[in-house]
Amino acid sequence: MFFDKIKENLKKTKEAFDVKMSNIFADKKDINEVIDEIEETLILSDVGYETSTKICNKLREDLKKQVEKDEQAIKTLLRKEMTDILLSDEINKIDSIELNEPQVILVVGVNGVGKTTSIGKLTKLYTKAGKKVLLAAADTFRAGAIDQLEVWAKRNDVDICAGKEMQDPASVIFDATKKFNDGGYDVLICDTAGRLHNKKNLMDELEKMKRIIDKNISEDIHKETIMVLDATTGQNGAIQAKLFLEKTDVTGIFLTKLDSTSKGGVVFSIVDELKIPVKYIGVGETIDDIEKFDSKSFVEAII
Repeated sequence: MFFDKIKENLKKTKEAFDVKMSNIFADKKDINEVIDEIEETLILSDVGYETSTKICNKLREDLKKQVEKDEQAIKTLLRKEMTDILLSDEINKIDSIELNEPQVILVVGVNGVGKTTSIGKLTKLYTKAGKKVLLAAADTFRAGAIDQLEVWAKRNDVDICAGKEMQDPASVIFDATKKFNDGGYDVLICDTAGRLHNKKNLMDELEKMKRIIDKNISEDIHKETIMVLDATTGQNGAIQAKLFLEKTDVTGIFLTKLDSTSKGGVVFSIVDELKIPVKYIGVGETIDDIEKFDSKSFVEAII
């Protein structure tokens, strides 16, 4: 079921990749020329320059060790190199859903990435695992944002600590951490205002929220910062992730809108260059359309 969904979501990325790859193998070429064109294809598919170069350098090395150098052999090796990139940070990817301990999750991202909807899906994933969840509606700047999260709280039958419109977001986080500590909850998920990653005052505010969480929540409790990233932004998304990482210690990516883009390759540069694992992907519009990210299925769906 997961593979079918991810394959459908990555249809545009795969189609764009297939067109470029078929052109590469259309004529007989020197093997180095083929790899150079594969590298160009990866870059154009938003894999990123440094990561594309890394993949193709390894491809050259491995091809020297084997006799078969036809199209199928090259694609098989390419899948391996690309999967290895995504698996390189697996050791650091904690499966938070399976943790038998309380945890606090700060959810960040720029405007329009589907952050609040992703929180609703994430909440469903935790409640299905038997966790008692509390939501914090600290997106107090966007009209209707608090109401929107309250709808998701109702759908998931969970409690919510809601601020008022234009209230200091950090004060909402303060109240939520107190309620979390006193209420016997397993998980606190904090919504935050969507913000441009290059607006210093807004990014500083995120740091303030994180300081409150660190101060009010025991250091023994597991803490996460999940960044919701719109796949359609391609390499701009990688830049966003880098700047959010500097301010909030992002521990994982929730990737949305894969079905709307041919730029799914951005996953590789984020994992390779920033060492941030992709933890979740949205695979549709309903509350249950969320999956834990699977590296091998992701690569197989593209190539």
